Amino acid sequence: MSATSDAPAPPKIASLRPVPMLIFGSRWLQLPLYVGLIIAQGVYVVLFVKELWHLFAHAFDFSEQQIMLAVLGLIDVVMISNLLVMVIVGGYETFVSRLNLQGHPDEPEWLSHVNASVLKIKLAMAIIGISSIHLLRTFIEAGALTSGKTNYTETGVMWQTIIHTVFILSAIGIALVDKLSNASIEGAKQSAGHH
Repeated sequence: MSATSDAPAPPKIASLRPVPMLIFGSRWLQLPLYVGLIIAQGVYVVLFVKELWHLFAHAFDFSEQQIMLAVLGLIDVVMISNLLVMVIVGGYETFVSRLNLQGHPDEPEWLSHVNASVLKIKLAMAIIGISSIHLLRTFIEAGALTSGKTNYTETGVMWQTIIHTVFILSAIGIALVDKLSNASIEGAKQSAGHH
């Protein structure tokens, strides 16, 4: 046998009728949205460099609290940028088209098992992380409440804490629903396997 006859034939792609082809092809309408998010990430890079330069230029003029707040601002920009990467890469892979990164040395570990449910949980965790940074920053800035040098009120701090708690409870709810739905799917597969 020749080497060409041993090679497996490429899989046939089923042709779709016009309406299903139109519906399935409509996923490409999301492409400009992901390109827009890439541009937004570029804006965050510019913001990060600006904030880093501001920190560097005033490092000797700032108090420890001001340096901590500036560093938290940088961490906030990085976490939002990470969230953007998850949405861009994971969303495109899940809803638009495969990136075919298998075997690439820089392929994100989480991308190999990404689906809409995994993406939701990762996004919820990223939002909690961003909210945590904002809340920590608020608590540090609100420390100046007694001296009257802050823009925060006790009610504003309380509401920010409540909103952060709601984010945490929402993420727990999403993870719990995901776990229950995966358990029911596994149970259905096992019961189908016994028949």
